[in-house]
Amino acid sequence: MSTTKKRLTAVVVGLGMAGTLAACGSSDGGQGSGDSKTVTLVSHDSWAASKDVIAAFEKQSGYKVDVLKDGDAGQAVNKAILTKDNPQGDVFFGVDNTLLSRALDNGLFQSYEPQGSDTIKAEYRVDQDKHRVTPIDTGDICVNYDKKYFADHDLEPPKSFDDLVKPQYKNLLVTENASASSPGLGFLLGTAAQYGDDGWEGYWKKLKANGVKVVDGWEQAYNEEFSGSAGGKKAKGDRPLVVSYASSPPAEVVFADPKPSTAPTGVAEGTCFRQVEYAGLLANAENTKGGKALLDFLISKRFQEDMPLNMFVYPVTEGAQVPPEFVKYGPQAKDPQTMDPSKIADHRDQWVKSWTSLVLK
Repeated sequence: MSTTKKRLTAVVVGLGMAGTLAACGSSDGGQGSGDSKTVTLVSHDSWAASKDVIAAFEKQSGYKVDVLKDGDAGQAVNKAILTKDNPQGDVFFGVDNTLLSRALDNGLFQSYEPQGSDTIKAEYRVDQDKHRVTPIDTGDICVNYDKKYFADHDLEPPKSFDDLVKPQYKNLLVTENASASSPGLGFLLGTAAQYGDDGWEGYWKKLKANGVKVVDGWEQAYNEEFSGSAGGKKAKGDRPLVVSYASSPPAEVVFADPKPSTAPTGVAEGTCFRQVEYAGLLANAENTKGGKALLDFLISKRFQEDMPLNMFVYPVTEGAQVPPEFVKYGPQAKDPQTMDPSKIADHRDQWVKSWTSLVLK
């Protein structure tokens, strides 16, 4: 996700406590000092944490948590790779399946299998021989639409990738730069999965001819350009279609005052691509003990159940429940596009290069 997943940067993430947290704090350290009383989490900008629960984690584990937010997911991953020999922190959260191979191929993480990892659902597990990353959350990258715009214009909202290139949706869509943004890249991969190696470029030529707008990242696309979001309304955004997440509509309900009875935005389910976000212990981390405690914590049942209405992503562990509000306003896509990580690794960079040349020039 994603926050990842996955998400409104104003969202406050409620961090829960796991019953095994005390034991997590005493994990054996590998390289690095392991004696520091501060553990540093590096993440994308969508991470946030409530002060009171962070304080509880610090009291229980004995570690003070510092969070370094380092831009959009793509930017954060690239910076982490560039600084891997002298990392900015101990744990990195927010690398997703679209960028995972880049992180692994560049030796960003060291091996660690967190306590409780046997509860992670099988479909989200990767790198099982080395345990360099741990799945934390999942979500769907999808086109969102502004319900009011389409009602006012007596126009049916799009349902699929095919719909987006139709004349009635000309100049309505805004998406993120696939070379720098996680949702932008996910949307590109969704079109590659839908139309194949030989068809996705032709699709993007049609999309460009139909007036798609490309901006740097999710924050600008969703909270400035998109007419359906609270932020977009304030910024007088004029694009009623945006690449975001299937979980964005419940966020618009939860943070509205007063709360509407229905979400003001909807999801074009035929445009979704499944995203999974991971965390890992950074290579050359100074505080490996604290990093391991934090990774144990991220897959605890309490934290996993707290993510939906805070991080606006789905949990990845067996038995973790999501609240009714999330189920009502942000259900997972029934049949999202997916892609084998090995294919992403083999084609991603060339696809992004071709996309950049085709769409941005």
